Amino acid sequence: MLIVFIKNPVLGKVKTRLASSIGEVEALTVYNKLLDHTLNISKPLSIDKVVYYSEFIPGDDVWSASGFNQELQQGDNLGERMMNAFIKAFQQRYERVAIIGSDCFDLTTNILTDAYDELNKGDVVVGPALDGGYYLLGMRSLHRELFLNKTWSTDTVLNDTLENIHELALSFSLLPLLRDIDTEQDLKESSLLIQQSGL
Repeated sequence: MLIVFIKNPVLGKVKTRLASSIGEVEALTVYNKLLDHTLNISKPLSIDKVVYYSEFIPGDDVWSASGFNQELQQGDNLGERMMNAFIKAFQQRYERVAIIGSDCFDLTTNILTDAYDELNKGDVVVGPALDGGYYLLGMRSLHRELFLNKTWSTDTVLNDTLENIHELALSFSLLPLLRDIDTEQDLKESSLLIQQSGL
């Protein structure tokens, strides 16, 4: 099972740090590009997929048309929302579950495939991000500690998660280090900039 967490693409509600420097309209354009990319790299995977929206389920859209189930994120913070999504997946008896967001333009179908290959060998797989977070987290059974007592959206998340993994004596593997796009500097250093006009 692949879980994809996205924000509903609403002007002024997405990429707020990026919008503070390039404007809300351009930030929404960037986010829509990221959504398209995330959909396109996820579609080829021959596994069940579900998209979790932040605010509302829009009904028929490109995700549902591409075979994704649709759910609404539930929880008071990102950790709770992710944990609840994993709980639901494991309740449905999936044996390998991974979650990604929609911020990483460098993520590829091959890296996603590698993540599931790694879950055949170990308990947890993590895709580390340059900002100190992660772009992917996968596991074969629920480990609640990985979602608790984190300061989300900060540069401590990855280290705190890896510390939990060590404390639980779980086997794990790391995917390539990639860049999330959250700021103008991230955008300038990403290949996505090449596709953007006027930035």
